[in-house]
Amino acid sequence: MSLRDQISQDMKSAMREKNEARLSSLRMLWAAIQRREVDERITLDDSQVLAVVEKQVRQSREAVEQFQKGNRPDLAEKENRDIAVWSGYLPAQASDDEIEKLVNEAIAAAGAASIKDMGKVVGILKGKLQGRADMGKVSAKVKARLGG
Repeated sequence: MSLRDQISQDMKSAMREKNEARLSSLRMLWAAIQRREVDERITLDDSQVLAVVEKQVRQSREAVEQFQKGNRPDLAEKENRDIAVWSGYLPAQASDDEIEKLVNEAIAAAGAASIKDMGKVVGILKGKLQGRADMGKVSAKVKARLGG
């Protein structure tokens, strides 16, 4: 079963179970998936659905930070619930050691010697780490290794 179909089935289950919090989170995710499908006039495959899930999680994490700064713990808690539901669709997160190892391998594979080669390195890593790591943090590690 595709990831898209799994989300659809989980949404139906949440409706049957009358789990309003989970249903709300899944509907928000489903709307983001459908919005992208309509915009691009395609049906998303698993990697594209995964990218949508990652984007939603990233946006919610940023919202949590803002809500905490704005002294709105109620809204931060709702975003955290959404993140918890959506994270179930992401693959297991890569460990720091694994990320470090992949960064070293990608730098060697790309023959990267300076910050000018960062794009090549991140391009290699994106395929291996998509959905398993925060690519912003991975880019920061690459930049630090290349002396940027």
